[in-house]
Amino acid sequence: MPEFQNNQKYDLEERTAEFGENVIDTCRVIKQDAITRPVISQLVRSSTSIGANYMEANAASSKRDFRNKIFICKKECQETKHWLRMLAKESQELTLIFGKIVSKLKN
Repeated sequence: MPEFQNNQKYDLEERTAEFGENVIDTCRVIKQDAITRPVISQLVRSSTSIGANYMEANAASSKRDFRNKIFICKKECQETKHWLRMLAKESQELTLIFGKIVSKLKN
């Protein structure tokens, strides 16, 4: 395993698992509706797939198999960024809506 300059172990297996777990925990608190439900579903699938594919890469039968699994990890990371962006956009829109309601209540 590669090491950081401060000699901490760089455990990518653990890091990808924790990332997936954190996404799941985050998605559990998001209010689900017709818009967020499919985005949450896609986000959970892509974020947890990163670690699953990394585990498969570590058990690869060949260098080519390893390379393919790592490439899938990269693709899943890119997809996860997309779904996070979609949820952030919805979160921003909801923030604006609630802000408008609060400002109208003050008047």
